[in-house]
Amino acid sequence: MTDPTVPACEQLLLLAADFTRHNDALTRLRLTGSSPTTALTHQTALTQHLAYSALHIVDAIDAQSMYHSPAIRTVYARVRQLAYLATDAADHLLDAVDILDSARAGLPAQGVPLVTYEQAMDEAGSRLALVRDLTALGAHDAVTAAELVVTDRRRRGVSPLHQPPALSAAQDAALRAIAQGEVTIAFGKPYVRRDDIRLSISTVRSLESRGLVAREPCPLWLHDERVHLTADGCRGLAATFGRPRRPALTAGRPSARPAATAARSATR
Repeated sequence: MTDPTVPACEQLLLLAADFTRHNDALTRLRLTGSSPTTALTHQTALTQHLAYSALHIVDAIDAQSMYHSPAIRTVYARVRQLAYLATDAADHLLDAVDILDSARAGLPAQGVPLVTYEQAMDEAGSRLALVRDLTALGAHDAVTAAELVVTDRRRRGVSPLHQPPALSAAQDAALRAIAQGEVTIAFGKPYVRRDDIRLSISTVRSLESRGLVAREPCPLWLHDERVHLTADGCRGLAATFGRPRRPALTAGRPSARPAATAARSATR
């Protein structure tokens, strides 16, 4: 549950982290275990928590008496959409539990005719795939909404409550990627799901030393840890929104050699 005393933009960044944790757990959920209905029921609680948190953020935005500009109306729509998607995802998980329980008891489930347990497992797997699709972009959308809130308020002369931390371009890009659930640690090295930025372990460690990020065990296969923003990291990143950004390092390399060649050709 979100803390009502925390600004809505920071609550949205915390919600993004919860979506990432939820989706990590969802990736490891297997129906072939000893008790698939127990695993599905546990996952349902995590999914419902996302919906409750999103709806509380709508209340937090109301409490801050923001002017309902087009940007803020977009934030309202996006956050409500996150709540509806999470609610639909939880319903699909509950349906999967019902399908498996009914098949085990030899009864038809609601909306599903009497099937064998193997067929019920396939049907439950389809529900699980829908849940993955419904929540896949939750972290990215929550971060986008947080940035919209801060940027719009800056335009209206309302600055964030906290001063932005002094960040290099690489650190700024890393914080954003971490907030969007893009960064894990594998074999002692950071792995970024996007291919448009580079991230070194020294950058992660520098952010850790300042208390802006922390590592947690990651349930994904072949990934050891997930990097998340701390509460200070959420405050710090939120304070950077709406400000000019320095370009971050990218995966590509500058084409200095062709330019030099062209310059030499011009002098001949």
